[in-house]
Amino acid sequence: MTLLSIRITGSVDDLRLVANLLASLEGITHVEQINDLMPQMDDPDSSSAGLSDLTQSPGSHVLEVQASNPASAARARHLVQELALQRELLVEWEDPA
Repeated sequence: MTLLSIRITGSVDDLRLVANLLASLEGITHVEQINDLMPQMDDPDSSSAGLSDLTQSPGSHVLEVQASNPASAARARHLVQELALQRELLVEWEDPA
């Protein structure tokens, strides 16, 4: 079993699009959104303190993906990278600890 952790910077719709793509792939056994372990903090001394949420950049989302083998994981990674280029998303691959 191969575990992938993907951080996506984009809208909730973008997150769903990536998750649906992954779930549709053969060899992907599990796709789950997990909570960010480091909550976004509004520092009172920051120049952006008190600004409306509407002025913030797109959200950051983390998906945990299990693949049945390394080949399926590599294919999933390739297809997500292609989708990210098409949708202009920032996608980061995190190494599981």
